[in-house]
Amino acid sequence: MIGFSAVLAQVQSANSIDFLDLKTARAFENIQSLARHKNYEFEIKTSLKDTYELVINPTTHFDRVENIWVEAELYFYGTIKDAGGKNKANIHIDTSEGYVTIATGEEFLKGQEENLLYKKYGIRAVGLQNIETGEVDTKSLELKELIDYNPAYDSEYLNGLIQRAKTSWKNIDPDSWLLNLRGGYEA
Repeated sequence: MIGFSAVLAQVQSANSIDFLDLKTARAFENIQSLARHKNYEFEIKTSLKDTYELVINPTTHFDRVENIWVEAELYFYGTIKDAGGKNKANIHIDTSEGYVTIATGEEFLKGQEENLLYKKYGIRAVGLQNIETGEVDTKSLELKELIDYNPAYDSEYLNGLIQRAKTSWKNIDPDSWLLNLRGGYEA
C-alpha cells in the first residue's frame, strides 16, 4: 500500500508515467484511454489515511512519450516450452530471465520439420526497447530467426581460437589497447 501510494504521488507530482516500468505504465494508459473514450473520471488512492489521490479524466494526459521506444534486434536463448496459438501464433521460450513470448507466423510453425518443444534454441527477434532503461516491450516481439543453440563448452575449439589470435595480437599490449578502447577511462 505504501509503495503504491508513493507511485501515485510520483505520477501526480511529475504529471508523467514515463518513469514507470512498462506494465505499470500500460495500466495507467489503459485507465487514461477508458476515461477519454467513456468520459469517465477515476480517483485512484489507497485505503491508507492521508495518502495521495490521483485523478484521471478525459482532460488528463497520462501517456508515455513514444520517442523513447525504438525498434531493436534482440536475442533470447533458452528452451522452447510452447509453440502455436489459436488466433496468434507464438513461441514461448524459457530463458534465464524468465518466460518470453515471441509472435511467430503460423506458416513458420507449419514449416518446421521437427518438434521444437523442450529443445534449446536461440531466437533472433525484433521489438521495442526503451532507449533510457533498456527495458523490452515483450508484447512487441516478432520472430526473425530460429538459431540452433548448443551451449556445450568446447575447450579444444576455444584453445584453437586463442592460438590463432596470438599471432594477430603478438605486437599489441592488451592493457594499453583496453585503456585506449575505454577512452582513457580506468574502470
